[in-house]
Amino acid sequence: MADNTPVKESEELVNSKGLNFVEQIVADDLAAGKNGGRLNTRFPPEPNGYLHIGHAKAICMDFGVAEKFGGTCNLRFDDTNPVKEDVEYVDAIREDIHWLGFDWGDREYYASDYFPQLYDLAVRMIKEGKAYVDDQTSEEIARQKGTPTRPGEASLYRDRTPEENLDLFERMNKGEFDEGARVLRAKIDMSSPNMHFRDPIMYRIIKTPHHRTGTKWNVYPMYDFAHGQSDYFEGVTHSICTLEFVVHRPLYEYFVKELADESYCPRQIEFNRLNLTYTVMSKRKLLQLVKEGLVDGWDDPRMPTISGMRRRGFTPRSIRNFVDRIGYTKFEALNSVALLEHAVREDLNAISTRVMAVLNPVKVVITNYPEGQTETVELENNPEDPAAGTHSMPFSREIYIEREDFMENPPKKFFRLAPGGEVRLKGAYIIKCTDVEKDADGNITTIYCTYDPETRSGLPGSMRKVKGTLHWVAADTAVNATVRLYDRLFNVENPGAETERDFRELLNPDSLKVVENVKLEPYIAENARPGEHFQFQRVGYFTPDYDSKPGNLIFNRTIALKDSWEKEQKKQ
Repeated sequence: MADNTPVKESEELVNSKGLNFVEQIVADDLAAGKNGGRLNTRFPPEPNGYLHIGHAKAICMDFGVAEKFGGTCNLRFDDTNPVKEDVEYVDAIREDIHWLGFDWGDREYYASDYFPQLYDLAVRMIKEGKAYVDDQTSEEIARQKGTPTRPGEASLYRDRTPEENLDLFERMNKGEFDEGARVLRAKIDMSSPNMHFRDPIMYRIIKTPHHRTGTKWNVYPMYDFAHGQSDYFEGVTHSICTLEFVVHRPLYEYFVKELADESYCPRQIEFNRLNLTYTVMSKRKLLQLVKEGLVDGWDDPRMPTISGMRRRGFTPRSIRNFVDRIGYTKFEALNSVALLEHAVREDLNAISTRVMAVLNPVKVVITNYPEGQTETVELENNPEDPAAGTHSMPFSREIYIEREDFMENPPKKFFRLAPGGEVRLKGAYIIKCTDVEKDADGNITTIYCTYDPETRSGLPGSMRKVKGTLHWVAADTAVNATVRLYDRLFNVENPGAETERDFRELLNPDSLKVVENVKLEPYIAENARPGEHFQFQRVGYFTPDYDSKPGNLIFNRTIALKDSWEKEQKKQ
């Protein structure tokens, strides 16, 4: 399966600038001619949940370094635990990687592809006296392994003969023993200072059918045994992973050397994982949120999953730009979610169509505008993109503005609409408030204004200045919609570090607010397709939800206009 295509000239790689430490290692190895000048990385997700933003960082590294140096990257599903795995997760992982802009070509593999070779290697190690079957329970094994400061104790079963071990292992795979009754352990060193070397488990009994191999196997390899060997079988040259695997690396190398020689051997390299404020990255906790109905599935827009971010309206480029900004180091850090939001906002600002939507409408009647008359105004689609053009929007005697944009008794420096005050309606006219109408409870139901017909945008009178500009929607052509306002899922900065409270107690009760009866300009409804990005002027960035359809329009707020990251930077 190895790809023998050599990469670019190594001297060019060594002389290239701006490499992170992983890229520099790769460049040095290529310059030294290791592995015949090949570069083959892999992304090895477990199909036991949806990918999240932390996986996106790994994807950008694994696929990105292969792209940068002309190598290849495999997609390999680490499907060694059928109890937790599902085809749904396999499909979702493929979709997420493609959405981020990467492709593995015909190099899709599974750890289960190598079950026969792994089993044969285990048999060989048993015959060579390097592995044995242990009858202890998991609790007993954990106790006798000792502590980092106290050596472990040898299992009573450690000195079984190779013949007895081989017989027991084969019977384990035939299903003769219950789950948990026996395991296969490597015979290494019970006094090693590295706890992972203290006779690690290689195989355990699992009788749940596998999504690819069915009931063929009753024993399944552990990650530490399967991972390095799978890398070797595929021809992977650089096995790039996160820092928690540093202590696993000696064991990785120990097992790989059972197969490799001087001509080719995979190399494990570790970088810091992505930790994000107001977010949990534990797949177990995310699954708990889904199963307990605390979120609306793996693709809930509040989730840190790639599918959730896609549904919320994040773009692949914004995520990749964020990953580039935080970089790769050997030191763990807690990254501010505000930087991710800044990257999203920055990208959406460049590509989103500017439109008008009123979330909390109050009616305005322009008393001196002719009844029954309608005209159109032209609005710029995106000031950041001169080629984006314009679109038309209807204007009439009755419009909606935001209720918060009017105050009867405004404070100083309130530059929106007030009795006797003037504001400009964006793209249209200057209006002046003359009166209000209220219901029996004193709530304003209608605002009455006059307009200055000489102040329409584009006319000479449009140069007249007023301090406030409001967004608006014509009442007779407005389209109703539902808007979901999403906020951070947790209300503490580092929910993963909390030990005294259950993480579910830290959920933000205001992470989702649903607003009905939102008024949209017709252009939005006509272009409300999944994947479209809009800036609701003065409100935020929005995208149509997957559930949105004509007659039942639903929009998700991707992010607000305010950029807290830029504010933080200015303070420093």
